[in-house]
Amino acid sequence: MIGLLLTWIAGFEGMPIPYSPKLDDGITILLLCCFFISAYVLSRSRKFLVQLVKDFLLNRERTSIFAATTAADMRYMLLLILQTCVLGAVCTFNYFIDVRPELGERIPPYILLGVYLAIALLYLFWKWLTYSFLGWIFFDGNRTSLWMESYSALLYYLGFALFPFALFLVYFDLSLLATVIIGLFLMFFTKILMLYKWIKLFCSNLYGILLLMLYFCALEIIPCFIVYRGVLQLNDYLIINF
Repeated sequence: MIGLLLTWIAGFEGMPIPYSPKLDDGITILLLCCFFISAYVLSRSRKFLVQLVKDFLLNRERTSIFAATTAADMRYMLLLILQTCVLGAVCTFNYFIDVRPELGERIPPYILLGVYLAIALLYLFWKWLTYSFLGWIFFDGNRTSLWMESYSALLYYLGFALFPFALFLVYFDLSLLATVIIGLFLMFFTKILMLYKWIKLFCSNLYGILLLMLYFCALEIIPCFIVYRGVLQLNDYLIINF
């Protein structure tokens, strides 16, 4: 009886709640910021974004739209590119937290999210340098500018597509299978649009298509696998050292 009384007074040891992104106020604030960025840019630069889609699909041969953009439009574009990287980092963060729960237990979530965001920004910067370098060597400046504009447009709209995906991923507990399928679909659809634009801009015959496919795999497919394997290795390193 005395033992039971002492146990009641001391209380029971509680079970720690595993980390979940949907319970993290920081993730919620980050997604709210992305929502307000999207709403702000759409309200201020809707015509410009629609024009980008028309130019992408119609493949108009003209001077790059970058030459005609205002300083405000450039700020909006940078905000949308940053939003795409942030949402990609959130989706990657949530995926690996589901796959490897020890990441959320051992590593501070904001450090892990910051690492994924840094990887996304570095990958984007590497792609930008690679495209600029190859365009400078093999193509004229006008075609290179048109491709960079088209690539930027894909990034803007990929950010808009990632926002609802991130919401469902964080707050509606999508299954791992559904997460992988939707993520692969978005990546596959983006790569198909990129290949379409490559063919329109840089290809004129069958031999050119075969060579273009080789370059496409080298620049668009293989780096995705390399980055994924690198993130897996980085996760192992963080788990060991934290």
